[in-house]
Amino acid sequence: MSSGQKARAQAAAITPSGQAADHERVPVDRVQALFDGHALSPGQRRIAQYLVDHLTEAAFLSITELAERAGVSQPSVTRFASSLGFSGYPALREVLQPIALSAVAGAPDGREQTRRNELQAAVDAEIENLENLRRLFVDTNQVLDIGRELARSVPLTVLGLRISVSLAEYFAYAARRIHPDVRLVTGGGSVAYDALLQARAAGGSWVLAFAMPRHAKETLAALRAARSAGLRIALITDRTLGPLVDEADVALTAGTGSRLVFDSYAAPGILSAALLQAMADAEPERTQARLEGYEQAADQHGFFL
Repeated sequence: MSSGQKARAQAAAITPSGQAADHERVPVDRVQALFDGHALSPGQRRIAQYLVDHLTEAAFLSITELAERAGVSQPSVTRFASSLGFSGYPALREVLQPIALSAVAGAPDGREQTRRNELQAAVDAEIENLENLRRLFVDTNQVLDIGRELARSVPLTVLGLRISVSLAEYFAYAARRIHPDVRLVTGGGSVAYDALLQARAAGGSWVLAFAMPRHAKETLAALRAARSAGLRIALITDRTLGPLVDEADVALTAGTGSRLVFDSYAAPGILSAALLQAMADAEPERTQARLEGYEQAADQHGFFL
């Protein structure tokens, strides 16, 4: 276990019911949850720390005032809000203000009243990740466009290495119900390189890749191999910046729950399901035919109870 995971294991140790720490600062925890799963630059971390340390005041500052107090530029504040999934600083401030007011009043809202332990804190963090994803879905065009491209790529390669294998396997399993040729790659190195070359030679045009933390170097190598083979890359990750995103033609971000010793993937799972829906919508006749065929075969052979 890495030193970071050791620290998380200690911090996330479950307090028995009824023994939660009296000094728990729930509103500040909710603000901190907004930043979980996001890779922040040093300047962005300064903004985040200022918001945590001065919540009741900072939530009502203008962008100019916040930039000055945190010692950064105004564009840095805008980029910070965008990296968290908000349309801009006003949208972030709109979320911060009721949290700050609950801290001032000392009267938490309903969700805060029911949170008393570390497991509930982890659920709250995932709710924040889902709220960020909901904001991403305000404009559905990007997801629909990517789904259309993935549906047209025959074969379609789905890539996920190490901790990301489970997300890739789920997507590939479901995608095979509606797509004629889905190829799953869960091994790196020459195995991945050969599979990507073969997919391209067979007429494939896209690879969908999953990259969750901790981000493996072999994932970056596989993305570069896909690009060198002539494949376009759609990436689902928790980061908005970095070398993995740089290699992708399009990147969709979904935060991971990082309150417990191992991450949880509620938001990436919903994002995956949304892409599958977009693929189904892109080829409705093919989707219907394949789903009906699958159901008939399943009934005929008694696959299910």
